[in-house]
Amino acid sequence: MDLTLGPNLFFWEAERVRDFYARIADEAPVARVVLGEVVCSKRLPFWQGEIPVAVERLRAAGKEVWLSSLALVTLKRERSLTEELIDAGAGIEIADLTALAYIPEGAAFSVSPLINCYNVGTLDWLASRGARRICLPNELPMESVETLARAGKERGVAVEVWGFGRQPLAISGRCYHARLHDRIKDSCQFICNADPDGREVDTLDGERFLAVNGVQTLSCATSFAGREIPDLLAAGVSALRLSPHTGDMVALARAFDAAIAAGGATEDLEAAARAVAPGGQLANGYLHARAGAEWIDA
Repeated sequence: MDLTLGPNLFFWEAERVRDFYARIADEAPVARVVLGEVVCSKRLPFWQGEIPVAVERLRAAGKEVWLSSLALVTLKRERSLTEELIDAGAGIEIADLTALAYIPEGAAFSVSPLINCYNVGTLDWLASRGARRICLPNELPMESVETLARAGKERGVAVEVWGFGRQPLAISGRCYHARLHDRIKDSCQFICNADPDGREVDTLDGERFLAVNGVQTLSCATSFAGREIPDLLAAGVSALRLSPHTGDMVALARAFDAAIAAGGATEDLEAAARAVAPGGQLANGYLHARAGAEWIDA
């Protein structure tokens, strides 16, 4: 089992993006990196010039590079962006099944956790279409992970599990950040840039529950699969996926890498995870067939 760094879900300035991937290339023990805008195509012009630079540097460091499609394609411009991925010179990760319209039959691709691969039938269909790597949705319990990891191994499909990061829950046609600041989506002024790890949302009872990221809904708690490493190794999971946040992702990747090598979580890993998690709040409920926001301290 190794590590995959997923695409950055948040809106960061180009300089932060450049510095982030330079450090990942030079210092982080991740086997592969997924790049690209997943959440909102309006953000892309602000940092897309950093993508080819990051691809070149990551490849020079010996890492696999994949480019992700958008999670919700609604405009002709966004369809064109998806089609252009075919000629981008890197592997393609689909975050929306509409992207398959532009991928030749049988061509290899990766599958984002935003695709609902909940059962072996779906895995079989994706594999028949060309999927060679699938990151499972973060809400699956360990029993389902074991079944799908076994099926993936039999079919030559690498299966990943969400290892760290605020959990992606939904994509909407409306922009929560714009609405919060009394702006319309078409004149949002990119206010999501003010919350580089997402903006926390409380329930009416004052409970921290969700986070918003432009048009995306995330969990407030940060999913962390460190304590489940022994079971994930036994299940044959190919990789843990780490989702970028503004904290020290290099230190976190190193701690995950050491824990995988040791066959189980370490105190250093959990400390590193809490240091990066917004608010230090971790959750692992889904893997235990419980509510995803729960922390099973066992």
